[in-house]
Amino acid sequence: MNLSIIIPLLNEQESLPELHSWIVKVMQANQYSYEVIFIDDGSTDDSWHVIEDLNSKDSNVKGIRFLRNYGKSQALHAGFNKAEGEVIITMDADLQDSPNEIPELYQMITNGNYDLVSGWKKKRYDHVVTKNLPSKLFNWAARKTSGVYLNDFNCGLKAYKNIVIKNIEVSGEMHRYIPVLAKNAGFSKIGEKVVIHQARKYGESKFGMSRFINGFLDLITIWFLTRYGKRPMHFFGAAGVLMFLIGLISTASIIIIKLTKLFVFHEPTILVAQNPLFYIALTSMIIGSQLFLAGFLGEIILRTKNNEERYKIASEINL
Repeated sequence: MNLSIIIPLLNEQESLPELHSWIVKVMQANQYSYEVIFIDDGSTDDSWHVIEDLNSKDSNVKGIRFLRNYGKSQALHAGFNKAEGEVIITMDADLQDSPNEIPELYQMITNGNYDLVSGWKKKRYDHVVTKNLPSKLFNWAARKTSGVYLNDFNCGLKAYKNIVIKNIEVSGEMHRYIPVLAKNAGFSKIGEKVVIHQARKYGESKFGMSRFINGFLDLITIWFLTRYGKRPMHFFGAAGVLMFLIGLISTASIIIIKLTKLFVFHEPTILVAQNPLFYIALTSMIIGSQLFLAGFLGEIILRTKNNEERYKIASEINL
């Protein structure tokens, strides 16, 4: 099979028939063998019934329905597990991503030998203040932190080799950082393609300003996991040693100052509890011990964790 097209969605009943027709037109024009996997992430409208209807007319249409809304990352994870195509395309269901981009993305993966190609919506039709400017800031921070130099991390239109999506773990809200996850897994040939961004035709955006706040928090998470995810003791242990040394040095200073005044200069000294260094020493040693404990707990959790089920599937079509 040439292509698996994975489309996560939430309340997009109006756009699905048009999107499906558009995809079929492109597939037939290029004579691709393909499957279209719709993942209904807990829609409250008739999106699932539309998917069932599309499947009754086209056996290439497949579907996964979640019991409730679990988020885009979980939807992509479910789609990646089922995808069988040589090349996997992800795109949004709101018609802002153009299926006409698929042939060139496919060629970049197969002929250009890219592991992953990310779309870049260079010209956007979103609100400048609420989306465009925060997006530019977010992408700048992601580039600097991750070392993956893409202009648009959050573009839903991406292409992957099958081996890539089978070897990365998309969880939480990490769908924004799939290129970073791929790089960390050893897939270094990551490309970018300018793609058409179309104005939303139906409904309204499901993402508000909160996605950028969550995005920056996830960026910190992925930075930490990239460097210390497999060895948390290296981070917490080093910080614990530093704090403990500060405590020991402060304690030694208190003792030396007190003994020097008493036995060398024969001067009266203040009580230890009245010395500011005493509280620095005490606080530092407590924090150091806690950081050590956090490191040990992280190592224990890492070695005993189980892969728990992150979403519940209500029904499937043709899978």
